[in-house]
Amino acid sequence: MALDGSLEPPVLDDQVTKPNDHARKLPDLSRLEAKLGHVFADRGLLETALTHMSAEGTRRGSYQRLEFLGDRVLGLSIADMLFARYPEAEEGDMSRRLADLVRKETCAEVAIAWDLGSFLRLGEGEILGGARKNKAILADACESIIGAVFIDGGYSAARDLIERAFGERLLKPVRPLRDAKTALQEWAQGRGYQTPTYSERGRSGPDHAPLFRVAARISGLPDAEAEGPSKRLAEQAAAEAFLRREGLWSETMEVGNG
Repeated sequence: MALDGSLEPPVLDDQVTKPNDHARKLPDLSRLEAKLGHVFADRGLLETALTHMSAEGTRRGSYQRLEFLGDRVLGLSIADMLFARYPEAEEGDMSRRLADLVRKETCAEVAIAWDLGSFLRLGEGEILGGARKNKAILADACESIIGAVFIDGGYSAARDLIERAFGERLLKPVRPLRDAKTALQEWAQGRGYQTPTYSERGRSGPDHAPLFRVAARISGLPDAEAEGPSKRLAEQAAAEAFLRREGLWSETMEVGNG
């Protein structure tokens, strides 16, 4: 007599759905490769670049080493691009551009453009905690992708990836590279002038909405005046007015070489 269930096929281990399988499975990586513009010769590199340490329960096998490498490749590539794109720029200007382009916020924006969050391999707790939209994690994953492309295709492939992703930001910085008062001080010191000073020239408007008029002064040069809702903002406006008059300030708030 056959025992109950003896005719049922055995259940193999790889057929059992484990609780965290949904956290380990990756979507179609060819879609991500299309976004990146790079097809991996070693798909395992891409999988590692997408693996947060929480998915494995250990640092081994996560993207942390690739992130370390990608951070350095990103910095070198951006410096290379800035050097070629701005042949007349001074070292200080390029350094400020570099800092703006490689900061975590910019890397997170690039990761969002790649829709990287939907491809990440995360632990269940991180998924429930919204890690796919966590900008710190996205920034790290962006750098790990760059590191993976560097290993897979070399510097040229990594630089091409970075140029596609960061090129527009390189031409149009997303935030001012420096404030006007700092720029004016650096310009004055670089040309042997005394440090700029600021003096209040007038105040108008009601007490709840005052308007301050301030003059920026450098000994030996004409003053420049501007207004603002606070002394601090009026000083910034006066410094910007001074720089514009000297032809040193553009609409993107970049200091020229004047």
